[in-house]
Amino acid sequence: MEVQLPEYSLRIMAPEIFLFLWALVVFTFDLFTKRRTGTAVGYLALLGLLITGVLMAVTSYGTGFGKMFFNDPLSLFFKIVFVGAAFMAIGSSFDITRQKIVNHRGEYFGLILLSTVGMMFLASSNELLSLYIGLELTTIPLFVLAAFYKDDKLSVEAGIKYFVVGAFSSALLLYGLSFLYGLAGTTEIVAMKIRLAETHIAHGNIGLILSLAVVMIVAGLGFKLTLPPFHQWAPDVYEGSPTPIAAFLSVGSKAAGLVAFIKIFVNGLWAFWGQEMAPNDWGVLVGILACVAMVYGNVVAIRQTNIKRMLAYSSIAQAGYIMIGMVAMNEHGLAAVGFYIFAYMFANMGAFAVVAIVEDRTGSCQIHDYRGLGWSSPLLALSMAVFLLSLVGIPPLAGFIAKYKVFAAAIAMAGTGSSNTWLYWLVGVGLLTSVFALYYYANVIKQMYFHTEASPHSIRFSLPAFGVVLIGLVGVVLFGIYAEPILEFASELPVMAGVIPR
Repeated sequence: MEVQLPEYSLRIMAPEIFLFLWALVVFTFDLFTKRRTGTAVGYLALLGLLITGVLMAVTSYGTGFGKMFFNDPLSLFFKIVFVGAAFMAIGSSFDITRQKIVNHRGEYFGLILLSTVGMMFLASSNELLSLYIGLELTTIPLFVLAAFYKDDKLSVEAGIKYFVVGAFSSALLLYGLSFLYGLAGTTEIVAMKIRLAETHIAHGNIGLILSLAVVMIVAGLGFKLTLPPFHQWAPDVYEGSPTPIAAFLSVGSKAAGLVAFIKIFVNGLWAFWGQEMAPNDWGVLVGILACVAMVYGNVVAIRQTNIKRMLAYSSIAQAGYIMIGMVAMNEHGLAAVGFYIFAYMFANMGAFAVVAIVEDRTGSCQIHDYRGLGWSSPLLALSMAVFLLSLVGIPPLAGFIAKYKVFAAAIAMAGTGSSNTWLYWLVGVGLLTSVFALYYYANVIKQMYFHTEASPHSIRFSLPAFGVVLIGLVGVVLFGIYAEPILEFASELPVMAGVIPR
């Protein structure tokens, strides 16, 4: 019997293959220079990400390994977010690697690159097993990175908590995926959607098992997205992790969970969204979780005195806003989600970069240590204020366009029928909780500007850290004023996900 091997098409996987090999180069370079590279290994990692970006720009769309690997606008959009978040995380790390991570710089930067490789493979996965493997390759390096301050009890605790909760959520996700495979008889996502629809029409007896699968997968991906009640790890892990890693978790890991959610639920289970397919309506379930995330994240963030914990609870709330666009299953919803995560990357990575700089000089992450920063370091304080206002959604910054788009998509969907009017309430909760967010973000701005005495700390930072702050500042301002190119690119996401016809 003749065995036909799949067409590998390694050419379209060039960015992922290159970045994987470059991570090995980073490990090897640091080892053979006897860990005396200083900042050179960091610049080497940044160079690898720049080359990866160039390869992404010149790599054509297509499929590889049969239909397991699919390079399309959806995957490219999220790969840009992953590489951008990794670039900003590494740029923010130069100060801490100079003082706190002296003997393991190569491992630190290399693990960030490996996690990014996992995210990129995940974005191009068109099959359940390869998607799960990509998700694990994303997460396992982050377990190590969260506990990278091995002499710090908080960091070790962060790594253990992240590992335990991550392993549990991974098991739930895999169990849910196994149910889908049992129902559909295939792991290919598009074929799975067709077979599930055919089985449902023919037999109509898969509701209970499919509902269990949906609940388990939502739980598994809810860990990545920090959706309640799967969020408990986030505040402690963000506080104990190296600050650039907390930033990478808040953007890169969240975006990875988001693209996995799109592939499974939008590509694979869209046929089961809607009142007519109850009880398999994942839209209502996700809407409830989004509502809880916005209320809980914003309310608890008000009480925080540690800025990393505050940003952690803010990240929970931001996940709720993102999922408003996800449940708006129209041509605007996914485009709004894509733009939101893109704008969020600049604002959140920039805010964490400022936190890393201040923490490096003061040794503290308490909000009261930002008193007088506006007088002692005007540029840094101005940048932090802009980032926080963008996270609130104040015009003309990118965060305003992002929130407007997700709310507008949900309102448009709510007007399509009586079964979708609950989306009006979801948007109302989003608008109300944004006011709560303004309170705790404004508190940081108040500390920086409404204390007439300058901060006693002399804030100095490296060129890469300044570059990250500048990139974030330009991003939130530029794409707030001129968002059309990104919105146009994001408009292709619903087409690739099958929400609207080609």
